[in-house]
Amino acid sequence: MKRNGLSKAIQLVMVGTLVGGLTACGGGGSGSSGSSNTSANNEGTSVGAVTGFGSVYVNGTRFKTDGSVNSDDGISREDQLEKGMVLKIKGDWDDRGEGRADAISYDDTLRGPLASASWDAVASTGQLQMLGQTIALTNQTVFRGATPEQLAANPAGYNVRVSGWRLDDGTFRASYVGARLAGSDFGDMNEAELEGVVQNLDAVAQTFTINGFKVDYTSAVADDDFSLDQLKNGLGVEVEGELNGAGDTLIALEIDEEDDFFDDNDDVEISGDIYDFDAAAGTFRINGVLVKLMADTEYDDISAGSLENGVFVKVEGDFRNNTLEAEEIEGRDGDAELDGVIEQIDLTNEILMVSGVKVQLTASTLIDDDDSDDDRRDRVDDINAFAVGDFVEVEGRQRADYLEAFTVEREDGDDDDNFELEARVDAISDTSVTFMNLEILLNGYSVTGIKVGDEAEVEYNKTAGGEYQLTESIDN
Repeated sequence: MKRNGLSKAIQLVMVGTLVGGLTACGGGGSGSSGSSNTSANNEGTSVGAVTGFGSVYVNGTRFKTDGSVNSDDGISREDQLEKGMVLKIKGDWDDRGEGRADAISYDDTLRGPLASASWDAVASTGQLQMLGQTIALTNQTVFRGATPEQLAANPAGYNVRVSGWRLDDGTFRASYVGARLAGSDFGDMNEAELEGVVQNLDAVAQTFTINGFKVDYTSAVADDDFSLDQLKNGLGVEVEGELNGAGDTLIALEIDEEDDFFDDNDDVEISGDIYDFDAAAGTFRINGVLVKLMADTEYDDISAGSLENGVFVKVEGDFRNNTLEAEEIEGRDGDAELDGVIEQIDLTNEILMVSGVKVQLTASTLIDDDDSDDDRRDRVDDINAFAVGDFVEVEGRQRADYLEAFTVEREDGDDDDNFELEARVDAISDTSVTFMNLEILLNGYSVTGIKVGDEAEVEYNKTAGGEYQLTESIDN
C-alpha cells in the first residue's frame, strides 16, 4: 500500500503548544478581525496549524478574518500563510465549526540555514539540524519550496523556516517547513531565528546558549516590554539576528521573552498527539500543555479508556494555573486510505466520488497538492480546484457508506491503472468483496483469511462496463 503522499501533507495537521509559552505563533497585538457574526459558544484562543483557506481553517473551525496577520517574520496578510503554519487566533467559535478571528498571530519557530537533513520515504520520518537544534519531521509535516528528499540530498543548498513545537527535551517537531535556496531570505530583516531556554548565561561576556548553541547579545535590543536585564537561566526567549562567519554563533539583534500561549481563565481549543499520559493522575500533555481530565469531561468519537500516548485528540476547555481543564475531548484517528481517480464532484455537499468510494470533505479536511511549487495559485487549496480525472490519495475515517476525509492530496498520477484501498471489509460473497458500498468483483482472485470487520488492503481497477474488479488476491 503506498503511503508516500503523506510525506507531503497530512490530516488536520497536529496542533500543539510549546513549553513555557508560544513558540510557533507570534504574540500580542491585533492582527485580524472579521465582520461576520457567529452564534459562538466559545470565546478565547485557538492555537493550531492552518488546514485550509477561504477564511482560515484551524482546529476544524473556519475562522472569518479581515485578511491581516500579526507577525514579525515578513508575513502580514492571510494570503502569505501556508498550510501547516501554526497560528494563534483570538476570537470566538461555535459547535458548527464556524468562528470569527479578532486577531491572528504567526511567528516562525526557527529560521536559518540547514546544517543537515535526513528523510526515510518508507516511514515518512526524518530530521533537520539547524542552529544547533534537532527538528523531527513526520508524515504530518507540510513541505513548501522543496521536498524532504531534496532537503536530504542537498541540505547546504537551503535556508528554511520552521513552524512547529518545542518539546520538553528541547528538541522540535515541525508542522511546516518552508525552503528557499541558500542566499535568499523570507522577507524578514533578520536571517536567523531561534527559540528556547536560556542556559549558561554570562552577563559579563553577554552570551548564553540555547541547547548548546551560542548566542552573543552584545548588539541586541529587547522587544516590547522585555528588558535584557531580565535575562536569566531557565527563561524561555525568542532570538533573532544573524550568524557569525563560522556559523556557530547567533549574533542577536532582537531578544524577546516567549509569550504565554494562553491567558489565565481563557477558553481554549488545541489538538495534537497525547504524551506523558498518567491515568492515575488523569493528566496528559499535548506539545507542552498540561491537560487535566475533569469529572464532567465529555468525549466525542473517543472514550476515556481509549486515551493513551500517541493518540491524536482535540481538547476544548478552560486554561487555569497553567493547566487546560478539559471540557470536551474529541478523537480523530484515521483508519482507512484510498488511492484513486476522481469520478464525480459534488461541490454543494463537498463530496468526491473516488474510484467508487464516496469521500466526504469536512471543515477539518486538509487539501493539498503533491508538488514543491511555492506559488499558491498553482496548488490545490479547496474542492473547487479538483477536476474529474485527478488522481488523489485520501486518508480518513471509515463510515458506514463513505470515507470521512482527513486529507486529500492530488498526485501526478500512478504507474498503472490500479486503485488501492485499505479499509474494513463490510461484506464478502462468492463473487465480490464490499467496502463502504463499493462492491469489488473477485475477478478470479481469492480472499484468504479475511472476514467481515477485518482490515484488508486491495488493489483493483474499473472495467469498461463500469464495474470494479480485483487485480490481485487478498489475504491477511
